[in-house]
Amino acid sequence: MDRISALRNIEEALAEFETGSKSLSDLEQDVRGMLRTYATEFEGDLQAYRASGEAAVDGLVVLAPSETAARERVQALVADAGEFTVTVVE
Repeated sequence: MDRISALRNIEEALAEFETGSKSLSDLEQDVRGMLRTYATEFEGDLQAYRASGEAAVDGLVVLAPSETAARERVQALVADAGEFTVTVVE
């Protein structure tokens, strides 16, 4: 998915939300999925990983080629990451 396609898909989802044919939770899920698809296709062989643990990192999603790289990415983004795990986002 290229940038223009991603933006059009997000725009369509917003229009559906504005007309009432899509709930906010459905909109959030759709947009999140579109952004992940765009980001993983744009960056090549990357996978989305979600961090769980200390408040500073809990829920943070990063793109990385491996679990080890994902942990390193989280640590680079958050100064005091503390104890955390990363899991693949399906």
